Amino acid sequence: MKRILLSVAVITSLFLLQACNVNDPNHHNNNYDNTPPLPPTGIQVINGDNQVNLSWIQNRENDLAGYNIYFSTTYDGKYTLIGTSTNNYFIDNGAQNGVLNYYAVTAFDASGNESALSKDVAYATPRPEGFNQAISDYRQFPNTAGYSFSTYSVVPYNDSLTDFFFENYNGKLYLDVYTDTDILDAGPTNDIYDIAFAPASGWSPTNDTTVVIGHTYVILTWDNHYAKVRIKNIINNERIIFDWAYQLVPGNTQLKPIANRINYVKRGVLERHIIR
Repeated sequence: MKRILLSVAVITSLFLLQACNVNDPNHHNNNYDNTPPLPPTGIQVINGDNQVNLSWIQNRENDLAGYNIYFSTTYDGKYTLIGTSTNNYFIDNGAQNGVLNYYAVTAFDASGNESALSKDVAYATPRPEGFNQAISDYRQFPNTAGYSFSTYSVVPYNDSLTDFFFENYNGKLYLDVYTDTDILDAGPTNDIYDIAFAPASGWSPTNDTTVVIGHTYVILTWDNHYAKVRIKNIINNERIIFDWAYQLVPGNTQLKPIANRINYVKRGVLERHIIR
């Protein structure tokens, strides 16, 4: 079961509040609200570049005041507060690429009552991404035809770090990989964010695939890292412009972030130490 870390100050405040209510001769007539909201549901956590984006279904309580967002290193471990939101989304801008985080959300009302942690299994592993990168046809420009995800750089097509390269073969355009690497065409996409996870099958049997503007291509590199490339433009059939994302954790298929969220809160240190 998920657990929240509470501070001594919070526990003391709750104890004093309860004591005051018990000693109040009119206690039985008070309309004090001690009913917490329901735990949020529909938690979606998607990894980005050194950030993690969360969203969930808006609670319907009339006295809802906001949400607390927590993270942990395991699903059933101790959860630490990283921020508060009055909206049903949050960006953890303190997440690190290549580090797995589990997330949970609580709702609280105007009286300070806080729900239990959300029960959804919500986790993400951030990864780097890049935009408007260009490589050239290896037959004409071999030194700028390849791309290395591990170094985030353009390399010669035959460099030992090359993960894929571009080829114009008699007017037909290809993305090529070597025999120790796999590639597949995931089809047309609106942007680099559309492919959330690398598929389990569909890899090209010929270690290449035709280049189409607007298509996203998933690559399984020679050292077991998943990546994706979306073709944005083709210039004179001798250069391609693309966006990319690369998962740092070997074997991890998570690739997708969400863009254009606002009101993020940077991860801070929580003064909560007692398990509730």
